[in-house]
Amino acid sequence: MQNIIKKILIVGGGTAGWLTAARLAKHFKDLAVSPIEVCLVESANIPTIGVGEGTWPTIRDTLKALEISETEFINSCEATFKQGAKFVNWKHEPTDGQDTYYHHLFTSLYDPWDFNLAPYWSKGVAGDVSYAEAVSMQSEVCEAGLAPKSISTAQYEGLQGYAYHLDAAKFAALLQEKAVNNFGVRHIIADIDHVSVGDEGAIEHVVTSEGLTLEADLFIDCSGFKSMLLGNALNVPFIDLSDTLFVNRAVALQVPYENEQAPVACETISTAQSEGWIWDIGLQSRRGMGFVYCDKYLTQEEAEKRLRKYAGQDTSKIVAKHLSFQVGYREKFWHKNCVAIGLSAAFVEPLEASAIFLVEAAVNMLCDKFPHSRSEFNFIEKQFNDSFSFRWNKTIEFIKMHYVLSNRNDGPFWQDNKREQSIPLGLQEKLNHWRTNPLSKYDFSHAFEPFVMDSYQYVLYGMGFKTDLSRYHFSDKHLKKAEDMFSAVTKYKPIVHQKLPTHRELLNKLKEYSFPKV
Repeated sequence: MQNIIKKILIVGGGTAGWLTAARLAKHFKDLAVSPIEVCLVESANIPTIGVGEGTWPTIRDTLKALEISETEFINSCEATFKQGAKFVNWKHEPTDGQDTYYHHLFTSLYDPWDFNLAPYWSKGVAGDVSYAEAVSMQSEVCEAGLAPKSISTAQYEGLQGYAYHLDAAKFAALLQEKAVNNFGVRHIIADIDHVSVGDEGAIEHVVTSEGLTLEADLFIDCSGFKSMLLGNALNVPFIDLSDTLFVNRAVALQVPYENEQAPVACETISTAQSEGWIWDIGLQSRRGMGFVYCDKYLTQEEAEKRLRKYAGQDTSKIVAKHLSFQVGYREKFWHKNCVAIGLSAAFVEPLEASAIFLVEAAVNMLCDKFPHSRSEFNFIEKQFNDSFSFRWNKTIEFIKMHYVLSNRNDGPFWQDNKREQSIPLGLQEKLNHWRTNPLSKYDFSHAFEPFVMDSYQYVLYGMGFKTDLSRYHFSDKHLKKAEDMFSAVTKYKPIVHQKLPTHRELLNKLKEYSFPKV
């Protein structure tokens, strides 16, 4: 019985720490297992960045699992609805002052695993429309500024797929309140002064600056870039991937709307620049925006100047926040009795908003594979490490693909990004294959692919990627089926428009009314 897991200590708060604490404690409560204490210790001295965070549709299942009302979540976290991402000027630099864009959406009318419409779109069966317009109603929904649902739609359900933009500090506060008050998580505010590692290389306890000793059977490192447990105490190496993804700096602004009824963007807007890209996320009362760049190509001062110009209004009284980071991941995510979740495990640029999703994925696997005793650590550790090595590598490949496919040639940043030695071999192989073969579900056969076939096709064809279909057989039967499917998308577009309110209108109604519960 000495090996039974009875105590979990999470070091660090924020979204990663409190999401982990809430999910684990709720999981144990639902199972009615013998008492497992979940304790979270965090410093009072960690400032929040407050840039606005993006999520994936998986967050809806996470919130449901925590029994958080969707209305409460939206009003508490200044959240808005996210229906995908809009990539501006990624295909090529603006010509004659005209921007170009494409959409990476959350909703396609048909699943490409069942019948892939991409070859038929490439053949021109859908007519002269973009790939996103051919397979989904959602690009028009976003361009019209419409919400993905109405006030009468049940909570966490929608007429279009969606996730959220949110204020990360307020989200962490909501998770903390639920974790402590509803699920019994013990909360300690203190700085960690020392981490004690035993002779066998496992963590024995941590000591706070006030001299409090905190013991546990399993330690979860949510200490951010510091990686106090997995990195500093256990010396698990960091694999630097700055030779693949070059950006290592960001400057961020919180820009209020000019009035309370200003339209709210329905998707993350990512606008390419000569040395990086700018994110633009609409929350309820402000836009969170930031310029992600590499200091090899641009100075901090010029990056801030560029971002302020992008804002399109006077931001001289708004203080900019400058951030630096290192892209890569730990050699292991689970070592001995320590698991790293969030920034302590890995970091990639926020181009596709994968950060919170990968926290969710880690906590889900930890819940499903939670060890009953220390004797189970070795097997589960290997499974966890294999799974997340795969997920992070696939995430890096997908993000790198955006740069590789670009036709921008307006500076060394883009030129260097397309050099073969910077492109992961797996990505090179896929792109070479897809130049003469349509994408197939067998290209995405792993159960835990972070980016699915649909996502790849939105980006590939949005960026102008061409597949040579001269050897592809189009049967009359399948051509007719594709025509009918494209026609259905066209038919449903005005119906969706009629049913959906504007994004701002729905957010305003949620101040007064609630979504129906299922």
